[in-house]
Amino acid sequence: MKTRIAIVDDNNFLIKTVAEKLSFFEDLEVKFVATNGQDLLEKLDENNSVDLILMDIEMPTLNGIEATEQVKQKYPQIKIIMLTVFDNDENIFNAIKAGADGYLLKEINAGDLHSGILDTLNGGAAMNPSIALKTLKLLRNPFVENNEEKEQIKLTEREIDVLEQLSKGLSYNAIAENLILSTGTIRKHIENMYRKLQVHNKLDAVQKARRNNII
Repeated sequence: MKTRIAIVDDNNFLIKTVAEKLSFFEDLEVKFVATNGQDLLEKLDENNSVDLILMDIEMPTLNGIEATEQVKQKYPQIKIIMLTVFDNDENIFNAIKAGADGYLLKEINAGDLHSGILDTLNGGAAMNPSIALKTLKLLRNPFVENNEEKEQIKLTEREIDVLEQLSKGLSYNAIAENLILSTGTIRKHIENMYRKLQVHNKLDAVQKARRNNII
């Protein structure tokens, strides 16, 4: 019997790339694809006969970590491998806490992806070496890492102003008007902020800043 797989990613090109890698193996079948966490939950409500989900992290309308948590509560039998571009510590830690069964990077080759899927279905945990190493470090020393993180994040006053406005859900244009700056300047501040916070979207930036008492 074929292993039934769902692919969840907000990038159609990446969905096709992953589906193409899976198509080399006759024991795997892509049951459906979803473009975000909410879309996935709705499709699972209609038909939850999938064995494993390949889940992106950075998505609008319910990101991969939140979706993993909800899927695991409703359908604990479904295995979930995070398939993502980033191997940053916080994502790994949060994905594992949410119940992910594995964590692989998107550039993985078809053979390794197939092996990772089979390992996970057999009760193992698919992880590429760099992620396995980071996970070990996090497990050995989670608190020290978090304290270091707090001290390393140094935002300027203006970046904090922008972040506070972002946390209220304001658009770039509205923030520019409120702070009497150009939209381009706001974008530059946000880019710098994402880099310093090591995040890639607004939600993660606001959550991390709150956790570290920046806003």
